[in-house]
Amino acid sequence: MNETVASLIDQTALRLGRKEILLFLRRGRIESRMTYSSLQQSSSQVANGLLEMGLKKGDRVILFIPKSLEQVALYLGVQKMGAISVILNPGFKKDEMDYFLKDTGARIVISGKKEEALIRSIDEKRLLLSIDTETPFTEEKLFPGYPSQIIDTEVSPHDPALLIYTSGTTGQPKGSILTQQNLIQDAKNIIHIWEMTEKDVLCHALPLFHVHGLCFALHTSLIIGAKIVMCDEFSPDVAVDVLSRQKGDLACTIFMGVPTMYLRMMDRIERVGPDFSHLRLLASGSAPLLPKDFERIRRVFGKEPVEREGMSETGMNFSNPFRGVKKPGSIGLPLPHVEVRIVTPNNFEDLKPGEVGEIWLKGPNVTPGYWRKPRETEAAFVDGWFRTGDLGKKDEDGYYYITDRLKHIIISGGENISPKEIESVINQHPKVSESCVVGIPDERWGEKVVAAVILKPGVAFTEKEIRDHCKEHLLDWKCPKEILFLGELPRNKMGKVMKEEVMKSFKK
Repeated sequence: MNETVASLIDQTALRLGRKEILLFLRRGRIESRMTYSSLQQSSSQVANGLLEMGLKKGDRVILFIPKSLEQVALYLGVQKMGAISVILNPGFKKDEMDYFLKDTGARIVISGKKEEALIRSIDEKRLLLSIDTETPFTEEKLFPGYPSQIIDTEVSPHDPALLIYTSGTTGQPKGSILTQQNLIQDAKNIIHIWEMTEKDVLCHALPLFHVHGLCFALHTSLIIGAKIVMCDEFSPDVAVDVLSRQKGDLACTIFMGVPTMYLRMMDRIERVGPDFSHLRLLASGSAPLLPKDFERIRRVFGKEPVEREGMSETGMNFSNPFRGVKKPGSIGLPLPHVEVRIVTPNNFEDLKPGEVGEIWLKGPNVTPGYWRKPRETEAAFVDGWFRTGDLGKKDEDGYYYITDRLKHIIISGGENISPKEIESVINQHPKVSESCVVGIPDERWGEKVVAAVILKPGVAFTEKEIRDHCKEHLLDWKCPKEILFLGELPRNKMGKVMKEEVMKSFKK
């Protein structure tokens, strides 16, 4: 039998059948528990049920469902029968879902009860399965009576397994195709570099519709046999409560989060001050972690966070070492079997350490392309190398840094300006919490530099003071021409700043 994500999880289930693998928390209280045997049985029944409904290998199945144990079992069932999973944010609106239904050509949509009406309003004829996720999990919810033996389908390592839609800033989202090989390589890399074992317990507070929560957190834990304490959603109070427990069902050893999660937790921790010495790994990714926040995490949690980098198209590519030097601001070292080049974006010449260029990747973790988008796929590759669109550099020790997104570069008066460079200067000021620098259209310069600034509570700061601070550290033409003070920056579910929304603030 070919190695697949589902087969690896089933192998672990055969070995650890009675082990409690998933513990689901709703609003901080334990609602449901699931053993490996139950997960194996439920997911196999889902696979058999879908096959009887007429689904075939390669069909797309949209999971438009809240985070739940049902979602995990359904996802694995889809994987077992060789269909392609499309896990979508249950908060998507009608126009967004209309696009995904058309783009994927999904044979079936599996929704939550609350999401059912939205799908029906778009397409009455689409095959739709509605699942109740608001009550405790029982095996009777998912295809009861169907066979529960392991499904042996002809799924090969190069078959598409998952479509993850990119949160693109231009045009419609693109579906990154991830194959069984991509997912397995990604999981094995993470398990190896972070030394995950079946003794670990992961506090899972991420959504499952991104590679972070699905691939980096769920796949790795289920494959290696680590227990998962799964929160219905991220709550700083619940997360702090779970992570501070040293004994009992909720005692965890690993937390994977985004920078905003850590910042929201630390606002509470600094007032409470629990002991986190039992935690083995604090991983941070999906958005940049400022060096000052790295130091704050180290001070508050008593442990340095492990920063890493990944993409929808590739899974995880870089990580600071679990054991060894962790450099604040760095995405770390390449993972096993991941090849990296830094090249000039215009003529593709390789650059030396310290020089900034576009990061290119190659390896068994890299997507074969975008779903039904041959032009975008062709543009993303050069001689087998994937163009990430990230600008970055490598230092003399081999650690990598992302300096900006290629598409975020501001071209003002013919000069290329990096927003990250300006943000780092603004963020250094003791009165500033964070900032976001973007370019907006300008008749004279083409684009002009503007900055949205979030101040620390209770401080006063003027536009002139910020400009004067910038002029001390930057060339005049890099300094913001307009400054806007905001209460907070608009972010997506994974904590990334939505620069397009920031740009709209300056057009009002």
